[in-house]
Amino acid sequence: MKGAPYPVILHLSQDDPKKCSARKMARMGKARLITRMEQLPYGSILLDPFSGTALSPADRELFLHRGIVAVDCSWKEAESVFDSFRDRHRMQGRTLPMLLASNPTKFGRWGELSTLEALAAAYFILGERETASDMLSIYTWGVRFLETNIEPLEAYADCRDSAEVVKVQHEFI
Repeated sequence: MKGAPYPVILHLSQDDPKKCSARKMARMGKARLITRMEQLPYGSILLDPFSGTALSPADRELFLHRGIVAVDCSWKEAESVFDSFRDRHRMQGRTLPMLLASNPTKFGRWGELSTLEALAAAYFILGERETASDMLSIYTWGVRFLETNIEPLEAYADCRDSAEVVKVQHEFI
């Protein structure tokens, strides 16, 4: 991961370990897995599907200086998980714009991305396309995620700020 901060994943062990993209990312050296909230990096970007602010290229400086965190939890538990710790660590919550999942569990669903897909999308939007592609290479379906979402990802990466990302995403849904 040349120049880009190493992604951190808070892993809450709420899913099937055999299908867990976060664990595989850690095994393959693509991310650092943590299991306790106390280990969260202070002030970093938190990929939060319930945040009111969309991730945009305007977040690049924060990303480069503070890093990025994804939470690996069950989609069924996600809302309560994010509510429980959002303000505790002064993290900057950002929602990813709409993309289609390509992972086998949630294939074809808008917005229900795996941890791997979410982090790769974030890196792409933040200008780290090569790193995003490298992350996705750990699964055969990773290439399909980029192929399926390349047009919206490029459009989001060309936006100035969160408001523009929100406006642009309406062209794709």
